[in-house]
Amino acid sequence: MSEKTKEELEKEVIQDYLIHFMNLEKKYPLLPGTRNPENVAAFIGLTPQEFAEARIKLHEQAEQAAEELLKDEEFLKYTTRLPFKKGDLIVAVGDSYTDDLQGWFEIMRRVLEIARPELELRFENAAVYQDTSFDILRRLNRSVVDLKADWLFASAGTYDAMRYGVMPERNHVSLTEYWENLNSIEQVAEDTTDNPMVWITPVPVLTAEMQKFPLFEGTVHNTDLNQYREIIAGRKGFIVDPKGVRFGNPPEQWNYINDGVNASIAGHIATVTETFKTLYSRKAVKSSNLDYGIEDEFLDDYDLE
Repeated sequence: MSEKTKEELEKEVIQDYLIHFMNLEKKYPLLPGTRNPENVAAFIGLTPQEFAEARIKLHEQAEQAAEELLKDEEFLKYTTRLPFKKGDLIVAVGDSYTDDLQGWFEIMRRVLEIARPELELRFENAAVYQDTSFDILRRLNRSVVDLKADWLFASAGTYDAMRYGVMPERNHVSLTEYWENLNSIEQVAEDTTDNPMVWITPVPVLTAEMQKFPLFEGTVHNTDLNQYREIIAGRKGFIVDPKGVRFGNPPEQWNYINDGVNASIAGHIATVTETFKTLYSRKAVKSSNLDYGIEDEFLDDYDLE
């Protein structure tokens, strides 16, 4: 069998990896060309049919994951008591972990559409591939304020913690800047909605796998990422998996795709499960602290039924 050409290998990478996150209509919303799927397909090197089929496959996988979750009676119970009101708009911001077309937010969307159709919830996935907390902050007017979001889900930190090859001695976004950015994101959420934020902590990365992957220009070390996760764990609102152990402790490889950073379907399902558990508990942290054990009753603070 002949070896694959460079063009064939590049197309495989696009279809098997980048298509998950290459949502150019979100990254460049002001460019009219990104609103046409044929233009996006041509830009990333696929035919319109290949592009459409790849996206359909990802949407179907998210649907199947939701259906499998809802066969679990324990999980189904978590969908029966949620803090959402009819017609609420749920917005998610973050990096590729959330941007993924078969990711946790897309699975959660389908779970709620299937299990709680009477809520008529609306969803907006405003996450963008490799976004840092700075990127999220600069997009908040368009993604949260202008849309009048009722709920804001946020997951960021992995690309903030990145150390690039030319600057291995420093993180891309310092811990101080990250803390200030999250403060600002939280303030925007408080000004926009009466509901608490939902923070999804970044999971550990498989650094050795990440270093082998040619599309990354830097490395994330878990000793760094732990510190970013602790800052999220000290926020107000719902904190999903504050210690970042939902992929196992130590994390298990089947929860990741081959880049060692982004989640497989199994990993995304673990995040959806933890998110629904947290929402079902009806508990949210009312004040910033780093004691994972301190939680206050959600209803008392936010006056929701």
